[in-house]
Amino acid sequence: KRDQRFCQLVELACRYRKPVRIGVNWGSLDQQLLARKLDENSVLPQPRDLAVVTREALVDSALDSAQLALAQGLSPDQIILSAKVSAVPDLVAVYRDLAARTNLALHLGLTEAGIGDKGIVSSTAALAILLQEGIGDTIRVSLTPEPGADRTHEVRIAQEILQGLGLRAFAPQVTACPGCGRTTSDTFQRLASEVQQHLRQHLSAWRKRYPGVETLSVAVMGCVVNGPGESRHADIGISLPGTGEKPVAPVYQDGEKTVTLRGDNLTAQFIALLDDYVRTRYGNTQAERKPERR
Repeated sequence: KRDQRFCQLVELACRYRKPVRIGVNWGSLDQQLLARKLDENSVLPQPRDLAVVTREALVDSALDSAQLALAQGLSPDQIILSAKVSAVPDLVAVYRDLAARTNLALHLGLTEAGIGDKGIVSSTAALAILLQEGIGDTIRVSLTPEPGADRTHEVRIAQEILQGLGLRAFAPQVTACPGCGRTTSDTFQRLASEVQQHLRQHLSAWRKRYPGVETLSVAVMGCVVNGPGESRHADIGISLPGTGEKPVAPVYQDGEKTVTLRGDNLTAQFIALLDDYVRTRYGNTQAERKPERR
């Protein structure tokens, strides 16, 4: 009966040229398949661990379903495979096996990842390993939301994972120091927060007006020990004065020191420079553009 419903769905997908995500879940794995795999395992001279057999059954189930869909006429480019497990090592092992056994597209995601930091860290750990190995074509992040929380948080986490790995660019990135004994004020914290907020507020309009602005990197550093060097690595960066340092803040653009800011309104001054940099570098006319750094 299950195969009959599956074939009906595949028939409709073939008729209307729609893609199909074929997903298997460790919580609803075909028990007959698993029982057979366990029986085969039990007669081995050295039986394997239950987790290993379960992962193998999960992969076999996904590939068997894909073969059934292909036999029904579904094109390989209409299929994406998904295997849902909730432990990071299991997910990595399953997708490595899938990648070794098929060229079909793979959808990555840790199911039942959990709530809050735990879910974010677990999802990031699993996806980062696989993506760095070149495994995966689409991704998702599945978090247990706080009551009333916005589901788009999952999308933002997925975007941050891809951008952090250097695979895609979705929004300008702000690099900021964590603070230490040399940073006695909260100036760098407030500046980093306000710069981040400013970028978010303007991103929608900037994307339309300034193509490529999502690749912008901004640095906000709290002292002169590492600040100047780290600021030079960003497209535009500022190095704030730390403990015992002169009350000046050098600004770097494209690796070069361009100006030194002074006074109590560093945030407004730096944001004005940031806006000017965006207009100059990402402006629509060639006259406004600066050459890309190599």
